[in-house]
Amino acid sequence: MVVPGRRTVWDCVIELTKMAEENCVDARLYASHLSAKLKSVVDFPSTELAEILVSYICWDNNVPILWKFLERAMALNLVSPLVVLSLLSNRVVPNRCSQLAAYRIYLELLKRNIFRIKDHISGPHYENVMNSVANILRLSELSGLETSKPGIIVVEFVFKMVSQLLDASLSDEGLLDLSQDSSSQWLIKSDGMEIDIPERKNEKNGSQDKLQTSNTTMAIEIIAEFLRNNVTSRLLYLVSYNRVSEWNEFVQRVQVLGENSLALKNSKVINSGALLELISDRRFTCYRDSKVNSLWKSDAIVDYGSLASFAGLCHGASLSSLWLPLDLVFEDAMDGYQVNPTSAIEIITGLAKTLKEINRSTWHDTFLGLWIAALRLVQRERDPIEGPIPRLDTRLCMSLCIVPLVVANLIEEEEIAFVMEKLRNDLIASLQVLGEFPGLLAPPQCVVSAANKAATKAILFLSGGNVGKSCSDVINMKEMPINCSGNMRHLIVEACIARNILDTSAYSWPGYVNGRINQIPHMLPNEVPCWSSFVKGAPLNVAMVNALVSVPASSLAELEKLFEVAVKGSDDEKISAATVLCGASLTRGWNIQEHAVEFLTRLLSPPAPADYSGAESHLISYACMLNVVIVGIGSVDSIQIFSLHGMVPQLACSLMPICEEFGSYTPSISWTLPSGEEISAYSVFSNAFTLLLKLWRFNHPPIEHGVGDVPTVGSQLTPEHLLLVRNSHLVTSETLNRDRNRKRLSDVARSASSQPVFVDSFPKLKIWYRQHQRCIASTLSGLTHGSPVHQTVEALLNMMFRKVRGSQSLNPVNSGTSSSSGAASEDSIPRPEFPAWDILKAVPYVVDAALTACAHGRLSPRELATGLKDLADFLPASLATIVSYFSSEVSRGVWKPAFMNGVDWPSPATNLSNVEEYIKKILATTGVDIPSLAPGGSSRATLPLPLAAFVSLTITYKIDKASERFLNLAGPALECLAAGCPWPCMPIVASLWTQKAKRWFDFLVFSASRTVFLHNPDAVVQLLRNCFSATLGLNAAPMSNDGGVGALLGHGFGSHFYGGISPVAPGILYLRMYRALRDTVSVTDEILSLLIHSVADIAQNRLSKENLKRLKTVKNGSRYGQSSLATAITQVKLAASLSASLVWLTGGIGVVHQLIKETIPSWFLSVDKSDREEGPSDLVAELRGHALAYFVVLCGALAWGVDSRSSASKRRQGYLGSHLEFIARALDRKITVGCEIATWRTYISGLVSLMVSCLPRWVAEIDTEVLKSLSNGLRQWGKEDLAILLLSMGGIETMDHAADFIIHLHS
Repeated sequence: MVVPGRRTVWDCVIELTKMAEENCVDARLYASHLSAKLKSVVDFPSTELAEILVSYICWDNNVPILWKFLERAMALNLVSPLVVLSLLSNRVVPNRCSQLAAYRIYLELLKRNIFRIKDHISGPHYENVMNSVANILRLSELSGLETSKPGIIVVEFVFKMVSQLLDASLSDEGLLDLSQDSSSQWLIKSDGMEIDIPERKNEKNGSQDKLQTSNTTMAIEIIAEFLRNNVTSRLLYLVSYNRVSEWNEFVQRVQVLGENSLALKNSKVINSGALLELISDRRFTCYRDSKVNSLWKSDAIVDYGSLASFAGLCHGASLSSLWLPLDLVFEDAMDGYQVNPTSAIEIITGLAKTLKEINRSTWHDTFLGLWIAALRLVQRERDPIEGPIPRLDTRLCMSLCIVPLVVANLIEEEEIAFVMEKLRNDLIASLQVLGEFPGLLAPPQCVVSAANKAATKAILFLSGGNVGKSCSDVINMKEMPINCSGNMRHLIVEACIARNILDTSAYSWPGYVNGRINQIPHMLPNEVPCWSSFVKGAPLNVAMVNALVSVPASSLAELEKLFEVAVKGSDDEKISAATVLCGASLTRGWNIQEHAVEFLTRLLSPPAPADYSGAESHLISYACMLNVVIVGIGSVDSIQIFSLHGMVPQLACSLMPICEEFGSYTPSISWTLPSGEEISAYSVFSNAFTLLLKLWRFNHPPIEHGVGDVPTVGSQLTPEHLLLVRNSHLVTSETLNRDRNRKRLSDVARSASSQPVFVDSFPKLKIWYRQHQRCIASTLSGLTHGSPVHQTVEALLNMMFRKVRGSQSLNPVNSGTSSSSGAASEDSIPRPEFPAWDILKAVPYVVDAALTACAHGRLSPRELATGLKDLADFLPASLATIVSYFSSEVSRGVWKPAFMNGVDWPSPATNLSNVEEYIKKILATTGVDIPSLAPGGSSRATLPLPLAAFVSLTITYKIDKASERFLNLAGPALECLAAGCPWPCMPIVASLWTQKAKRWFDFLVFSASRTVFLHNPDAVVQLLRNCFSATLGLNAAPMSNDGGVGALLGHGFGSHFYGGISPVAPGILYLRMYRALRDTVSVTDEILSLLIHSVADIAQNRLSKENLKRLKTVKNGSRYGQSSLATAITQVKLAASLSASLVWLTGGIGVVHQLIKETIPSWFLSVDKSDREEGPSDLVAELRGHALAYFVVLCGALAWGVDSRSSASKRRQGYLGSHLEFIARALDRKITVGCEIATWRTYISGLVSLMVSCLPRWVAEIDTEVLKSLSNGLRQWGKEDLAILLLSMGGIETMDHAADFIIHLHS
């Protein structure tokens, strides 16, 4: 506190300054006297001294000598130049019009000091100086950043200085109003005395005009230097990344200045074009990309261009093959052995965004990649084999419904209108390009008619016809005067129009249709049943139902009308409407399929009538309609369609109350359908229960085999998990309205119940489920004599074996009494009248008693099979419990083998050798060499007794539509059971079934060939090796020696050649068998090993030894062999892409986590002894590093996504942070790596490059100290730009370190 009347040290300073001014003292002498006077009482540099000197000059003593004094004080560091510039900016810049000379001096001081900022922040007072700067300029108010970190203040100071100059220049030239925001936060009025500024036009003279113009020109030149200088431009890059809105405003103002400034024309240093180039997006927004591109070139690797070429769509390691994960995911979704609780729309949307970012592609190429993968999916099913597997309907659903919905999702996620319009233009361009690939567009025979109608619709529209949405079912195609042949693109376009992401202007694309017609053809007569007549009010009679079942609806309005009838119509109308919904609209209504799936799911949870007051559930009154829906959606293709649309969780939730209610009734409760068929409560329950069990892996243990804490994929697919997923659909979010798929799932879930649902809500289902789990986990026990369950067991055994003669008894487990004695006539034993749930409780004991009796010779195998079939016919749902019992008993291995000799048990001898021969052919043509199998007749064919009983039961079923839904339940379980038994159990089962269903021969043999890999781990390694070789084109396999997607996935499987079997693509074989693999961690290790070795194979195949040596030299500024090396780089990325895809599919997120946290660090720490004799070349070592970087990043992106929309993304920070912390510790030399140094360095550079260029959100989640360690390591390797990029993306937390890093970069 200054005491009034007492002289202070600052009074002495002013007095010394006045005396020096009056005596014209040399500035150096003045500064020396000033230093001597203050050094005992003031620490230099002194902020207070700077304030005193600036205040003294501005403006009463604005004379040249005082400016020299100030400049000398700055030079001797008595005052900080940064503090002085801050003070002057507040005083001089606002008064620059009246103080032209002072403004010129300020510009000179700024130019002299700001670009040597490193010299001004060294020393112990750095932090105090920057805090003074922040207070003087009020930076916290302007930027909103409450921070005392000096590095951040330096960045804000630089941005403040250049922004103030910019606004001053715009204002001086009258251009401020041209900017989007004409107000300026930088032109602050002086806190000092008010200066009266005279009218400029009265006091200006020629020299003043010239000086003002010169000042403006110099200010613009300094602005350009801010943008050009290595230090300040990098500091401004931190602003551009962390303060996007302010930076965009700054850029816009520089552009206004560059385009309109007159003073700029006077500059000899900078011109308009150069200034605009300095601030251009290409230099600042894409600064990151340009630096990363150069880093990916490394020391020996050249740039390999952008991902724009889509040549070689089926074969060859073309750039289109970098979209390989799409093809793999599409094909994997066709596996009918497991449904997915997550919508394919959500999965593929995330995958498309991931690949776009990782491949740094455009939306045009992303859309094109989606369409091509979808079309390839359809083309692979040109000649499908017969069998209980998803067929063409599922593939067409993916291509013509799911992918258009994915594209709609990607477009609608954008909030900005012009961005959405840009995406729509990219979509249009991608669809126009599709016309150049007629081979991919050829429609399968069964959809030729639909494609032709789509083309006809376009022709009629262009010809001026009144084309309604329902025209396709009333146009008389035979009267069309021109060729209206359509293709898959016509169907895709119609699907996009239906989702409002395209309009009818697509009909006018060049080459879209053949032409126009002059005369519109006749419509079909009005009396012909069709959708248009139904919408107009025609009744749902038999003829109408038959017509609508075979033709899909063409609009949502038609389905809404149908759904209304199904909910509010009469009982007969409800049944008819449900029948129609389950028809072509579900399987082939690609333009409205998501709505058909939604309405069918809603029908399974019908609302209670307003006047309903019964004691029983209202579901009972809907029995007939519910049964029609359940049976109608029970086919393999239909279930997969529901799965693709993400309806499995809600479907399960809707089926549970149906099972709970109808399972409580006896078969005496029945209903009659309009057709006259009678259905009982058992029928409805069995159909619903069977469908429910297909939605989860009911015949697998609750916790499947795995290694460590990494269970196999799909092990969490349980009723509890399905309900948890369903309940998650009830949660609202900000993005719900922009995501039509999530909104649809939410609406459907809420329509059934707005409250969460749990297994506890269904006590009878829960009791069965717990018993089912106990049955699988342990042997049967707990059956008490005389208990209700024991009585049910007795009644069922009597029913099943009523024809058995003799006095021997069948003993239920632990019953202590016989179930029957002597023979009984069929008519004397009534059918049991128990609720279905009570029967299911008893079935395990019944089957155990029957199997025990057979093992001891009291029942013949034929009687056993007949009795089990009678039980399954009596209550078809009991087949599920029979399956779970046999599954558990086979795994226990306590039963004696059954000899399949054709006497007691059916014999496979007729074609066992044929089946084994075909298995060998399939494996051999796929490139898998296994030990020779024993001929069919050389040893006795045996099966474990439970398996023999199970297969004997299944072959008693007829191959017809009525049995299909039950065989589809038992079939996968039978295959899983046989696969787990010793070889050759599976060939024996396949042989027995091929005798039953000859037309399924190809399917059964292929299924049997998959089980080889469960018995022979080396076969898995061979198959994986062949997947790599085929994809990369490194061998002359039967499929192709060109590589690419076509070689990996081929064209499906089956014996399409006369007298032989076509080669099965290795990728197809792997996708159809990997779910049965138990040790997924070992498979992941093998995939990593194959990736490492494939890099050397790529270099050896694509680059000769001579070129490898010549690539190390540079001649005439360019490298040798750029074309070959570019191809090698593309193949390395392809190998990494294949590896990441296989790891993700095989092990899921658990294996990815273990890979990143443990496997990759362990690989780097170990020493690869295989290369020690003659180490890999520098190029190969670098290629390995890049391959591993791409592999790890893509694995993480596939598991977590590139954004934060998925729940899995919440785990990204922990696992990625752990991996980067390992790298940071290695860079800090706390641990030592054992791999090649070139591999290690290029891995880190590649990993960080991919993260900063493609995945900036990931960087922002990483711990600040880890980012600092990584940046320091990169700096030591000369990767300064990459280090800066990494730090800049760490946000405000790392900006301080980034600024310090930039300023001291070359010190």
